[in-house]
Amino acid sequence: MSAGEDKLKNLMVLGNAGDTAAYHAFLKALSAHLRAFFRRRLVQLPDEAEDLVQETLLAVHNYRHTYDASQPLTAWVHAIARYKLADMLRRRTGREALNDPLDDEADVLVSSDEQAMDAKRDVATLLAQLPDRQRLPIQYVKLDGLSVVEAARLTGMSESAIKVGVHRGLKALAEKMRVSNEH
Repeated sequence: MSAGEDKLKNLMVLGNAGDTAAYHAFLKALSAHLRAFFRRRLVQLPDEAEDLVQETLLAVHNYRHTYDASQPLTAWVHAIARYKLADMLRRRTGREALNDPLDDEADVLVSSDEQAMDAKRDVATLLAQLPDRQRLPIQYVKLDGLSVVEAARLTGMSESAIKVGVHRGLKALAEKMRVSNEH
């Protein structure tokens, strides 16, 4: 993964410096990574996967000036991809998965290491307040990227319990975030 990270990061940096050939190569390589990322998560919705690739590439293009070259590129791109995926799932279900809108990547992308560490600590603090039946599914599926089957195997919970735990846990986290923002 390090070689892939280095190659993509190098192409992105060159592209941001005005090298159009490098930027074209970056977008082409990134689209292959994104396609695999979304297809693994949307086995039942292959058409949605391709739409999400395009939406994510557009977001990466529009916000490429916010990328900090001292930070890992894949973490930045995957944050955008995850939020695009959440937006699509929210649109498909017709419900808000979270009370906090995730549409604006500029708000999602932190501008410094300190802000990233603060956000990570805040999430960890909120997650620690959840019961294991919600915290573990979120940790394994949403943060660690494991499948529902893998998370069920690790926790001893059923696949349905993992899905329910993620759903209820995200709802509880959104409420905790809403309450903390009001104070």
